[in-house]
Amino acid sequence: MEERIVMVDSGTGLKLTEEQLDERSAVATVQLRRRGVREGDTVLICLPLGCDLMVAAAAVIAAGGVVCPLPAELDAVSLRDRMRASGARVMISDVPQALDAADESPVRIIMSVADLGALHSYPASRELCTESDPIGH
Repeated sequence: MEERIVMVDSGTGLKLTEEQLDERSAVATVQLRRRGVREGDTVLICLPLGCDLMVAAAAVIAAGGVVCPLPAELDAVSLRDRMRASGARVMISDVPQALDAADESPVRIIMSVADLGALHSYPASRELCTESDPIGH
């Protein structure tokens, strides 16, 4: 049976299969619940477009949370304003300006992409979707 591709990273050509998305989001969901995310909790996600963002959003939804995306290209002041407005206490990010902005916000729990995959042997951060070959290979 042919693997179903759910996302292709336009910058790298790396692809994420449906099976990888299911596996990674299941592990991430467990990690979010272990960190206290419950039904109805708002979870900020500040990650560049790509596989990690898709997995994080799927995991938040599966944990019963509400996804609140923050554009990764915003400056720390704009991010801090959005964090305060959201009232969220949990954020998923590896973006330096988002981590800085969280210092003066309601965010109390910050999880990295690596934290989401802690139960599995996936590589860290942006290399996560490399389990598939790049398109054309």
